[in-house]
Amino acid sequence: MTEDVNSILEPGMFVRHPDQPDWGLGQVQSNIGGRITVNFENQGKVVIDGRRITLLMEFLP
Repeated sequence: MTEDVNSILEPGMFVRHPDQPDWGLGQVQSNIGGRITVNFENQGKVVIDGRRITLLMEFLP
């Protein structure tokens, strides 16, 4: 299930880390082989292991 949700993430989409709310809003930079690079507003660029963490999609108006 985790991989299914993360597999639809594409560059430009916005996400939040479920365990790090203080990182703020993040924008997906890449999603290659389950490794998702996200640039978070308060944490900077982070590579997420999509097999272990399910990112939360954020839909902005």
